[in-house]
Amino acid sequence: MTFYDEVGGYATFERIVDGFYREVAQDPVLKPMYPEEDLGPAAERFTMFLVQYWGGPTTYSERRGHPRLRLRHQPFRVDPDARDRWLRCMRTSLDEVQLSPLHDATLWDYLERAAYAMVNTLPSVPSPAEGRTTLDARSASQDSTENA
Repeated sequence: MTFYDEVGGYATFERIVDGFYREVAQDPVLKPMYPEEDLGPAAERFTMFLVQYWGGPTTYSERRGHPRLRLRHQPFRVDPDARDRWLRCMRTSLDEVQLSPLHDATLWDYLERAAYAMVNTLPSVPSPAEGRTTLDARSASQDSTENA
């Protein structure tokens, strides 16, 4: 028996994805990442993906080919804030579905790892010239205090 079967099959994944996209529709950072005005097509794709990943029918690959998750998400700015918002939406949905603790933990572990892997934009780090004293500047400052 697969994970897919154990959690209740297609209907369970459909409930998870529907709850997730209900939350996404209300999020000002995530909603613009979905090109369709109606989130229905995205929900259908995500449901097919999860169903296939967890041992259900292979409809996703039959219709769309290899998932290529990082490649498919590359056009979108997925930073740590977007990742955390995505995870909050998914956590809300999973809490509503109320899987068994073992199934919830297993699915959550996968979703969390996948969300971290999708991050493709990191906050900028200031260069040494932006607020850090360079070695030359410290040396000049030290020379001026020693000569005073």
